[in-house]
Amino acid sequence: MSLRIGTRASTLARAQAGTVAEALGGELVPIVSEGDRSTASLASLGGTGVFATALREALRAGEVDAVVHSFKDLPTAPADGLAIGAVPVRADARDVVCSRSGAGLDDLPEGARVGTGSPRRRAQLASRRPDLVLVDIRGNIDSRLERVTTDDPERALDAVVLAAAGLDRIGRLDAVAEFLSLDRWPTAPAQGALAVETRAGDEHLVARLDHTPTRLAAEAERGVLALLDAGCAAPIGARAFVDDGLLFLTARVYRPDGGASVTSSHAMPPDAEAPADIARLVADELLAQGAAELAPLNP
Repeated sequence: MSLRIGTRASTLARAQAGTVAEALGGELVPIVSEGDRSTASLASLGGTGVFATALREALRAGEVDAVVHSFKDLPTAPADGLAIGAVPVRADARDVVCSRSGAGLDDLPEGARVGTGSPRRRAQLASRRPDLVLVDIRGNIDSRLERVTTDDPERALDAVVLAAAGLDRIGRLDAVAEFLSLDRWPTAPAQGALAVETRAGDEHLVARLDHTPTRLAAEAERGVLALLDAGCAAPIGARAFVDDGLLFLTARVYRPDGGASVTSSHAMPPDAEAPADIARLVADELLAQGAAELAPLNP
């Protein structure tokens, strides 16, 4: 009997879960979450966990053998009775600009209308281009891209900021006007990474997909988020990677209006304890620099 792989029902979720199902010889089982049904903002729905709850309920109930999450959408607290059995190789972690004219961020006209549903991206946009008019948007990738092609004056935008990984997974990289550098524009913790979750004790079912450098990096980035007790409303960007025998981590906390930010960077050998240890160093340094006064944190 093939593995039953639970996934959100959206086009993007099915595409990314499909790569896992194909690698494991499994079959996809679409599950509709509250986040998929609602058009309200992510923050008002209760944060990133809104996309994970329905999948986890199905997993605990034995309706599926594993579920695939965008790792950045998972709450940082452990889930009772469940485990992350695999973190496959990470896709492109960068954000991208998709614009009506094909212009990059710095070349958009003064006062351009730019859409995003992310507090982090809003802060980054306001910091780099304070003249922009920022518009809160929700919806799938296609509906967001439609905002930069429509002639409807009520919906029209000059640009939207999206994740490169999502566009790649559904074959829409043709819409990209600019890839934003991770050095200048750190993205959401674990952006571009998938988490394959199983019931505790069943990790072996998916373990062959685990990519250690990706897991270390994603866990380090998410570790900062957990230590700052910051949810989806906190404008935090993070970047971690393994290179030349070291795990590197940089995290930045922005004031929501983009008017100020604090940054911390550290590196250490990438052993099993490194993600937690380096996250603690970075989080403590961010707090010492006043991160809790800048952003809605609860350290």
